Amino acid sequence: MLASVRNLRVYIFNRLSERMNSPYFTESVAVLGTCATETIGEGAVNKGGIRRLRSRMAQGIKSEDDSPNVKAEDLEQSISDAPLRTHAETSADETNCSETVSSCNNSTTKVKGEAVDEQAVLTSPRKPRRGRVKVKYEEEEGAELKRERWEPRDWRTQLSFIREMRSKRDAPVDQMGAEKCYDTEAPPEVRRYQVLISLMLSSQTKDHVTAGAMQRLREHGLSVDAVLTLDDETLGKLIYPVGFWRTKVKYIKQATALIQQEFGGDIPDTVEGLMRLPGVGPKMAHLAMDIAWNQVSGIGVDTHVHRISNRLGWTKKETKTPEETRRALEEWLPRDLWSEINWLLVGFGQQVCLPVAPLCSVCLNQHTCPSAHRSSPNKKLKSSPAKPAINGPDDKLASPTAQVKEEPADASLSQRRKNTAKQEVPGNQLTSEEEKTPSVLKKRSRRKGRAGAQQN
Repeated sequence: MLASVRNLRVYIFNRLSERMNSPYFTESVAVLGTCATETIGEGAVNKGGIRRLRSRMAQGIKSEDDSPNVKAEDLEQSISDAPLRTHAETSADETNCSETVSSCNNSTTKVKGEAVDEQAVLTSPRKPRRGRVKVKYEEEEGAELKRERWEPRDWRTQLSFIREMRSKRDAPVDQMGAEKCYDTEAPPEVRRYQVLISLMLSSQTKDHVTAGAMQRLREHGLSVDAVLTLDDETLGKLIYPVGFWRTKVKYIKQATALIQQEFGGDIPDTVEGLMRLPGVGPKMAHLAMDIAWNQVSGIGVDTHVHRISNRLGWTKKETKTPEETRRALEEWLPRDLWSEINWLLVGFGQQVCLPVAPLCSVCLNQHTCPSAHRSSPNKKLKSSPAKPAINGPDDKLASPTAQVKEEPADASLSQRRKNTAKQEVPGNQLTSEEEKTPSVLKKRSRRKGRAGAQQN
């Protein structure tokens, strides 16, 4: 056993000596040694390589099967660690360092069986490996959200048609709306207060009634201090006949007192502050922010905007209240249209898209509106129902409309009225022509039969 171990040591030492004394190994060690001295120093590399080589040779526990692996490891370690060289070789390498480096840069080496330009490898940037994780940027995420956002079909075309139909600006809201009822020469805080009062009066009231009430209030002095000095009876007479005028008198007095006490005589400049006032809802708050403070905080949805939005299909699902409609519109409608949409739809609802019997036939959106002609179907002439006779529910006279149609076209109006009067009054004598009709003959036979039954 000891002999085999000793022979193995001698074999390994002889093989390493041959490899280290070969010309290829000497040239490679010279080049790598000069590069290593620039970074970590030649002495440290040589000492480390020799120390590891001696420790590996001292172990001597490798078998003959593992000898090729030991030779490969020692060869790689010797090349990377640059073994000890003589002082003469080191000095010669230092003098020829520049020539060696330049020759190495211009030469080509064969790596893994392929010829590669070493200069191109050293100068070209290292390409990162392609990852499998997909990176999403903010622009891509915004584009996906925009694609997922719901929008009604053909809403831009419908909006352009509504603008065209509202181009004349001749609706009642254009002449007597909240933005037309305040005094333009009054101080700013008084103008804002008058805008708020006009919005409070406009609820459940037509525009011309609201404009008349505002005119009377302005003549009497419409300001915070002036309203606080008025009694309820006088204020009621000034705003009558607006809808729910008694309740509005109470709300106006309470809101005015709160404005004087908590807001210094000026209306609040936030939606939350405006909704704290009695009688002020979300619609009035958003419109007051837009008209009085010139700030777009939301869409003012009244009964016209609520009705038309559902008719045009501008809500993802049918909404029941104006507040639901406001939230549905603000989800998809661009913010730069929030201020315009109330003015457009209110006037459109006053002139074309009426609450009852809308004028779909003159509307430019009749081909794209999903509710077109549903609320206003073609009216058909209906004949008046037949009237029952006095003798019993089964005795029915002929329809007056049918009887008139049987008359000649040149019959006078007076003659038609006489014929109708004869049919409506039972017991009148009928003419010979009228007796020939089957319906009259059947009715006469029924009367005779009933009269005979009563006598018996």
